[in-house]
Amino acid sequence: MEHNDTERVIALAGLHQVAHCVQFIANRGLMDAEPMEPCIHSLFQFDAPDTPSVYGPPGAVALGMRALIGQITGQPSRDLEMTRYLVSLLKHGRTLSENPEVLRRIGIGIEIADAKHRQGISQGSLLAPELLASLAALYSENISALEPRILVRGNPLYLKNSENQDRIRALLLAGIRSAILWQQLGGTRWQILFGRKRLLDAARDYLTRHQNA
Repeated sequence: MEHNDTERVIALAGLHQVAHCVQFIANRGLMDAEPMEPCIHSLFQFDAPDTPSVYGPPGAVALGMRALIGQITGQPSRDLEMTRYLVSLLKHGRTLSENPEVLRRIGIGIEIADAKHRQGISQGSLLAPELLASLAALYSENISALEPRILVRGNPLYLKNSENQDRIRALLLAGIRSAILWQQLGGTRWQILFGRKRLLDAARDYLTRHQNA
């Protein structure tokens, strides 16, 4: 099945949105729900009708799209720490794509976490602490040991907080989901290196269509 630049840039924006949220939590100890929810939402979309729906409502990855444009253009400057997260998540995505057994375990774990969440008192909230804790545990059990390990840098005070640890690990799991989606849509490292103009055009078009996001 043919996929287009719009679909690929949405997956790549999802990846950038995850990296942004991780950085924000690590350095400031909090994160608004609006940019974080689409990232977590993507983990539960096993049969989404199209790529935009993976992340939720129209314009859901606008923040990630703006971060992507900033990384491509260098305006105001490229974020080297974000680049480090992106490279590691893309590498882990490729590694897991070659290990269907681990992907199967993660998929089952997500389904179980979703089922328990729907029966709990926080049903409907994608950022409920117990749900994020379940997703964080899946990350720790299946991904934490992969090399190169993703080292999250930030304020030690915030990084020691257990709820922030769960938020970050759940987001990193979502980042790998976006990395795998990027690859499934035909995205490659060569496109990131040499196809930047096409990605940039698609990203700007997305923001134009979702100006209020």
